[in-house]
Amino acid sequence: MVLSSCNSTKDDISPQQPLLYIPEGFPTPDFPEDNTFTEARWKLGKSLFFDQRFSQDKSVSCASCHLPAFAFSDTSKFSPGAGHAPGVRNSPSLANVAYHPYFTREGGVPSLEMQVLVPIQEHNEFNSNILEIAEILREDEELQMLSVAAYDREIDYYVIPRALATFERTLISGESKYDLQLSDNSKDLFSEQEKLGMELFFSEKTHCFSCHSGFNFTNYEFENNGLYLEYDDPGRFRLTNEPGDRALFKVPSLRNTEVTAPYMHDGSIKTLSEVVEHYNDGGKPHPNKNNLIRPLQLTTQEKDALVAFIKTLTDEKFINNEKFRNN
Repeated sequence: MVLSSCNSTKDDISPQQPLLYIPEGFPTPDFPEDNTFTEARWKLGKSLFFDQRFSQDKSVSCASCHLPAFAFSDTSKFSPGAGHAPGVRNSPSLANVAYHPYFTREGGVPSLEMQVLVPIQEHNEFNSNILEIAEILREDEELQMLSVAAYDREIDYYVIPRALATFERTLISGESKYDLQLSDNSKDLFSEQEKLGMELFFSEKTHCFSCHSGFNFTNYEFENNGLYLEYDDPGRFRLTNEPGDRALFKVPSLRNTEVTAPYMHDGSIKTLSEVVEHYNDGGKPHPNKNNLIRPLQLTTQEKDALVAFIKTLTDEKFINNEKFRNN
């Protein structure tokens, strides 16, 4: 198992970084007993992540909607699937997905191994099935060799989701300007504007930290933020059929948010400034709206400061890391 942390030598945090790199202050991701981390599984998972043969018409891969340069999100409101089928939700970032307790915006999938099956069968995404994909990939001698090395079996329905999950669990982002400042208080990396933004973010005035908490800036709960009075997307209600879950969506991490526009589950807000303005206004009075979301009466200076602080969560090393690129 190849592990490292920010306490490692300078060589360890060079471009030749270990495949599974744990930043200082981050827990080691949990790998299932039947899918422990190995280099062979990582290499196979990476190959599959960029493979367009997953889609029915061989036009899109996982990486089509989750691009490394955009923190494994993209810049589209809705990402098109096979045959240019229109998407229905904005693609979330996969950064730090290893730490999520459940997946999809309504939280209906309990593991990364199971999550990959969702886009495979969705008609507006890959529009395929895992048995057909495995049959196609078995004709690839290189992938077959990787599969045997990784799982001691030919590539199949068992191997594919596990290899992909292994690769995705290594997409760990924790070296932003904020992290560097947090790790060494003797440094003064923040501008006065960024300091004001951080003070506001963690204040009782805004309560940003109540939902965007912890090292990953999310509590992983399901909330309504007053985006609309009426929602086309039922959110968590789609899973539970409980009225109190209507239009509730999993709280996203704010890490690398600067590069993942547009925002919200439907990509309806174009800029971070507009996101802050939405919360400053207090949102629409939806019956399930979180009661912490209310008019904030922030000044222009304070709103700009919040945006500046959120941008300190951008991890340039992560979004430019060559080990995650298709090369």
